[in-house]
Amino acid sequence: MGKHFHLYENISKVDPFEGSQHYLAPAWAFHLQALFMGFVFFAGTPLNLLVLLATAKYKKLRAPLNYILVNISFAGFIFVTFSVSQVFVASLRGYYFLGYTLWLMMTMTMTFFLQPSSSAAPTPPPPWSSPGSWGWAAYIPEGLGCSCGPDWYTHNEEYGCTSYMYFLLITCFCMPLSIIIFSYSQLLGALRAVAAQQAESASTQKAEKEVSRMIIVMVGSFVTCYGPYALTGLWYANSEEVNKDYRLVTIPAFFSKSSCVYNPLIYAFMNKQFNACIMEMVFGKKMEEASEVSSKTEVSTAS
Repeated sequence: MGKHFHLYENISKVDPFEGSQHYLAPAWAFHLQALFMGFVFFAGTPLNLLVLLATAKYKKLRAPLNYILVNISFAGFIFVTFSVSQVFVASLRGYYFLGYTLWLMMTMTMTFFLQPSSSAAPTPPPPWSSPGSWGWAAYIPEGLGCSCGPDWYTHNEEYGCTSYMYFLLITCFCMPLSIIIFSYSQLLGALRAVAAQQAESASTQKAEKEVSRMIIVMVGSFVTCYGPYALTGLWYANSEEVNKDYRLVTIPAFFSKSSCVYNPLIYAFMNKQFNACIMEMVFGKKMEEASEVSSKTEVSTAS
């Protein structure tokens, strides 16, 4: 496979597609990775699926504003089904035993569907979804050899891996984070202005607190999911240290892959309208009129 794909040739000639990678770490590390990825798979799949099923069942959820949430859940469902599942079973075996065909499927899923998701920037733009198909950058086995990620380790000039790393850092982390902060700060400012004019309105004051809490959760979850991975990639790309430990990327990769669990909880289950419909669909709990009115009020206020 050569230096472009196998980061540990100086340690072992067994690459991640051919045999066990347990020389990289003790067995418990692989078991811990399998346990965590199993949690992401078995939690993320039903959470995202519930959002999609609720949208299909309840016409009231098919509003333009809600399609943003549906898009996030659809991307999360595809990612957890075709990518996280493979990392899970590969971690159980200690190497990527599924072969190159499924590896290609996981790489395509990573490229097209694993984007920083936010209600401000929910759709994967073409610029970062296609470079690998026309020779810019590469995806290689990373961490313990059971998953893949962008090659920001080898500084491969043939594929322009370093420039692609900076491209990802700007378009997939800095820009979305800036858009999220700007958009919700504007929303919060407008809501506070309304709250100041209606100081005696308990519902307006409550709405301001709920939006403030939502903004903190959204920004915090985005930074938690993608911040460690972005900083790790930046360090590997710029560090002059010769003996870098490539296994450390396993930890920040955990955070980024867990976004398909956080996103439906934040963007759908914390939405009163979605939450009420899902509760009725799953548990048969009838929606209260007050809840529906409250949801409509929140949507109109946010608009």
